[in-house]
Amino acid sequence: MKIYTYSLGQMQANCYIIEKDGKCLIIDPADEASFIFEKIQQKNLKIVAMIATHGHFDHVMAAGEMQISYKKIIGKDLPLYIHPKDQFLLKRIVETARHFLNYEPAVIPIQQTKHLNPGEFIISHFKFQILYTPGHTPGSCCLYFKNENVLFTGDTLFKSGIGRYDFSYSDKDELKKSLEKIFKLPEDTVIYPGHGKESTVGEEKESVKLYFTI
Repeated sequence: MKIYTYSLGQMQANCYIIEKDGKCLIIDPADEASFIFEKIQQKNLKIVAMIATHGHFDHVMAAGEMQISYKKIIGKDLPLYIHPKDQFLLKRIVETARHFLNYEPAVIPIQQTKHLNPGEFIISHFKFQILYTPGHTPGSCCLYFKNENVLFTGDTLFKSGIGRYDFSYSDKDELKKSLEKIFKLPEDTVIYPGHGKESTVGEEKESVKLYFTI
């Protein structure tokens, strides 16, 4: 399995393209749909799914445009998998983007979603676990590829940092529980966060002690 990382948009959110046997998953279609499509075409890959770790605008801004383009080119739907508790954030994309970016963003509404439920997830050549990790948002999730020793953490856990919990819908106590869940994984598990560079579970277990007693 190959992992390609692209930091996109004004918020520099990480979009991950995961490749295996000519197929790919897109984790957090952050922004710049044309750029993402270009990279996929260059690698001659077939998209099997888009998955959002959570519903914040900077992680899903390209999803609607990608869905429309995919439908025109391939003739099939390309749903965005997201936890149902973060659906409300998708409806706020334009106003939230306007607030944080200070301009009117050209955002195409997301056309179709599917529920991202905790537990084993299998699609095409990809098999992994969805870990429900609320706190930063009510529906935040992490994607755990056990065989590859890799965890995509969204905005729950970063290199030397954790997700914000000062939003009206955030929950500090839930975030702490989610971090405790992550830190039960093997310490050499590589984490790929929603922003910034990768790290490991072991490294971040130490850094998080600055915020919580875990």
